[in-house]
Amino acid sequence: MPLSRCTPSAPTTAPPGTPAQPGPTTGAAPGQSALKTIDPAAFQATVAAAAKELMVPGAVVLVRTPQGTYTAAVGTTQLGTSTPPAADTHFRVASNTKTMTSALIVLLAQDGKLRFTDPVSRYVPGVPNGDTITLAQLLKMRSGLYDYTEAPELAAAMDADPAKVFTPQDVLAIAFRHPPVFPPGTAYQYNNTNYALLGLVAEKVGGRPLAQQMQERLWGPFGLRQTSLPATTDTTIPAGYSHGYLYGGSEYAFVDKPYPPDLQAAARAGTLQPTDYTRQNPSYATAAGGAISTSADLATWIRALVSGKVFNADFQRQWLDSLQPEDPNAPDGQKYGYGIAYQRFAPTAAMWYHGGELPGFNSHIGYDPANDVTLTVWTNLTLSPDGRTTAVALLPTILNEIYTGLSLPPAPTPT
Repeated sequence: MPLSRCTPSAPTTAPPGTPAQPGPTTGAAPGQSALKTIDPAAFQATVAAAAKELMVPGAVVLVRTPQGTYTAAVGTTQLGTSTPPAADTHFRVASNTKTMTSALIVLLAQDGKLRFTDPVSRYVPGVPNGDTITLAQLLKMRSGLYDYTEAPELAAAMDADPAKVFTPQDVLAIAFRHPPVFPPGTAYQYNNTNYALLGLVAEKVGGRPLAQQMQERLWGPFGLRQTSLPATTDTTIPAGYSHGYLYGGSEYAFVDKPYPPDLQAAARAGTLQPTDYTRQNPSYATAAGGAISTSADLATWIRALVSGKVFNADFQRQWLDSLQPEDPNAPDGQKYGYGIAYQRFAPTAAMWYHGGELPGFNSHIGYDPANDVTLTVWTNLTLSPDGRTTAVALLPTILNEIYTGLSLPPAPTPT
């Protein structure tokens, strides 16, 4: 769910034999709740300890259950200060933007203005295999196109000129200089090129800029007053924001490249400080990951999306049914559909979710409809010194605090 090192990460692997089908679960045993009673002070302390272990400068975890709303905010929004983050702190949400871009495409299909089976060549010329790649395949990460964020030249250009403006055409040109990696529809690969294309499709079919359509059809109707998609020349974040940090260059947020031992040691010792990436221009992301939001807005959004408030009944069912296993050899494992992931992590608990990663920030949003649990997590450090994706690394600790009988192991350290 990162923007670029882009395999969405499940909270954990489902127990062997656990079904992973979407839809309502049977819940806990009669008379037994699947949810723990959350103690706010203990929850805060647990999140703070986990964030400290990851050396995260600041983090916010927001949980909404039938018992109430619980927010654990730790650390600071800027190194060298003691400014605490909160549920209304603005941050770059990275690939959580894909839930919005995909929702817009589904709404345009609901309007009868496009079909999921349409080839992308109908809307965007010059796409390799464009006559056989469908919009559905773009939505589900099955186009086979090269992912532009894996190209070394992108990270090099961004670090050389953090204010550099990229258009969708610029990043697609990077992608199209590389051959496709597999024939359309034959495999899954999380890929930002797909969503750069979908942004252009939405603008052509909707007849208005992407940000305007999102405001009119998504953010406005559902009360997301602190969510925006900045112009390509805008590197600012609205007031009340967090800075974002990353050890090393942008490439570490884009490709699965481990930190060298000397960097890890220096970061742990405190002799190396992370770089502030807050004002790096996110124009390379746009439809794939350019949005800015808050924990509170994202919690409202993911619940509305999963619970059926965004689409009509027919298209909600198509959205739910779009899920496919990412790994065909693990049919009960993680699934990805129209801009949404799904994973069952306990017999009575499963989440529809997404996440985001770009230089400076890491985040996760999810909703469990069977237990009415909404969860948002964000951190202002992309990767811990040992290379763990920070928001995802916090998930096992958080889920263990929410669900009865859950004891997920800590997220593993990359090798």
